[in-house]
Amino acid sequence: MNPDIHEVAPLLREPANFKMRTNCDPHADNFELRAHGPLFRIVGEASAQLGRDYVWQAFGYDVVRRILGDHENFTTRPQFTHAKSGKHIEPQFVGQISTYDPPEHTRLRRMLTPEFTVRRIRRMEPAIQGLIEDRLDLLEAEGAPADLQGLFADPVGAGVLCELLGIPRDDRREFVRRIRRNVDLGRGLQARAADSAAFNRYLDNLIARQRKDPDEGLLGMIVREHGGDVTDEELKGLCVALILGGVETVAGMIGFGVLALLDNPGQLQLFLSGREKADRVVSELVRYLSPVQGPNPRLAIRDVVIDGQLIRAGDYVLCSILMANRDDALTPDPNIVDANREPVSDVGFGHGIHHCVGAALARAMLRMAYQALWRRFPGLRLAVPIGEVKYRNAFVDCPDRVPVTW
Repeated sequence: MNPDIHEVAPLLREPANFKMRTNCDPHADNFELRAHGPLFRIVGEASAQLGRDYVWQAFGYDVVRRILGDHENFTTRPQFTHAKSGKHIEPQFVGQISTYDPPEHTRLRRMLTPEFTVRRIRRMEPAIQGLIEDRLDLLEAEGAPADLQGLFADPVGAGVLCELLGIPRDDRREFVRRIRRNVDLGRGLQARAADSAAFNRYLDNLIARQRKDPDEGLLGMIVREHGGDVTDEELKGLCVALILGGVETVAGMIGFGVLALLDNPGQLQLFLSGREKADRVVSELVRYLSPVQGPNPRLAIRDVVIDGQLIRAGDYVLCSILMANRDDALTPDPNIVDANREPVSDVGFGHGIHHCVGAALARAMLRMAYQALWRRFPGLRLAVPIGEVKYRNAFVDCPDRVPVTW
């Protein structure tokens, strides 16, 4: 055997608490698993869902970064094995670029990129600031104690996405309600399917209107610039991808960020010390919190050796963004919030061709939201012990309620 290739990694049982948190930190089970190395095999819920006897789990920063950056040996296009027939199934998620490989991925991403330039984001900032201030007015009018997650974090995350897509203001409340019901994993499949069908009908009508009379939103821009080069199904898929990747992620980061900042008050002064230092705090919070614990599974399309382990063609690899960003190989003392640390290339927004296209917009939103919140409520504090904050059963980590007072 090649001395650079290890014996087959032992098969570990996936802990029941594997995907949970303890406040802002990964659950203790994650740290116990990491003792087995940066890359190991597990069996449990994840392997069952993917129709495999096991899956690989990557925790190490270097390993995660290498796998996410390797689109030649790994694909994000899902494949499943039918439980009864044993046949391979490749579901089609048309337009959702996180499941695309080049060249299709490259074509669709080029359509999105112009909407996320620094120039475009600067144009959006007044609208974002207005939305933030409106929500802070409502939070203040509610009076203390109030739920910061429901009154501020959720509406800001969803509202900016509506502004980006060009959702008419009269439609936004129902649009956001459908989104949240659709990603609530605590609801039954039948109920979620009904919401999904209604949501799809709305997107069909929205795209038809944009085809007829494109506006200044993202959909209108794509229709004007690319017209017949993009199908209605691709436009719908791009919308869904932005919604899944943006609404709950930003809402979760705002809520979790408030918890982390209240737990680490020494970082707050940096937020009020200018844009550059505020941006550094946001970057540190993204690294420390990583509300998207893992991106789409990677499927090996050929045999490849990673960190001395032979990953065979057809094996799935799950990359833990949360644990990679808490790796000593990335930065010293990774379990401490410290915006004064040397800047690092974390994987909070992914890495490689699937790096989040909206990362710059998300960072700007977070900076503006945190700064405005503490300027309005300099005495902000939790109204309950941090251990009593509950989290949602959704696709990404997000507090369910953040009771605050001031």
